[in-house]
Amino acid sequence: MADFRLRREEMLDGERLRAMLDESPARAAQAILIAAREGEVEAQALLGQILLDGQGIAQDQPLALSWFGIAARQGHLMARNMLGRCHEHGWGCAANASLAARHYRLAATAGLDWAMYNYANLLATGRGVIEDQLQALSLYRRAAELGHAKSMNLLGRYLEEGRVCPVNPAAARNWYRRSAEGGDFRGQFSFAAVLTDEGNIEDALVWLRKALAGGNLNFLRVASQALMGAVDPRIQALAHEFHHRAEELTPVS
Repeated sequence: MADFRLRREEMLDGERLRAMLDESPARAAQAILIAAREGEVEAQALLGQILLDGQGIAQDQPLALSWFGIAARQGHLMARNMLGRCHEHGWGCAANASLAARHYRLAATAGLDWAMYNYANLLATGRGVIEDQLQALSLYRRAAELGHAKSMNLLGRYLEEGRVCPVNPAAARNWYRRSAEGGDFRGQFSFAAVLTDEGNIEDALVWLRKALAGGNLNFLRVASQALMGAVDPRIQALAHEFHHRAEELTPVS
């Protein structure tokens, strides 16, 4: 029988625990649980995440929320951000955008790029806070400059459309490119649109296929409709692939 005993240093090493999740989720969950109970803040945040996802352990959203709260109170910024996510989406609690905004703001002020992005999303749409496009733009820019790919794409959108800032197509193109290279499927789609406008269809198709491979259900549905109206028949053909992939991801009722 395999020996699943864990050395203490293994239980308390956050990086090792994250690596273990890919190799042996159940064993990693055991180690994370023990380390979290012993007060290891990284393990507490990880425990919240695996409870939220049901990775190596039974899914329990209310308990995930509790562990995120424990880690956040010890200063763990991603746990604070995840508290915001839970309150925004109603994971383990009633949805409360105002409370989500408070958690995002605290983590964003402390310098977490994901929290800047999430807080900016609420400010841009007026959910839980008064709509403030200028502050949203500022936060997207700060997160983008820290290397956050999703924020790069949205910063590009502001610059392309001239939303509360001067229109700057060259800067927008640069941020779309960086977002695409950073792995964001929406950034890949945006950069492909720029390349299409420039007549560079071959490179546009490369980025569209990357977006197809990584996109979620809602994105694929919207993107397939947008691509149907393309002039180039190669892009029109790819639109059908987006549609079929969306059908594959649609939950069976």
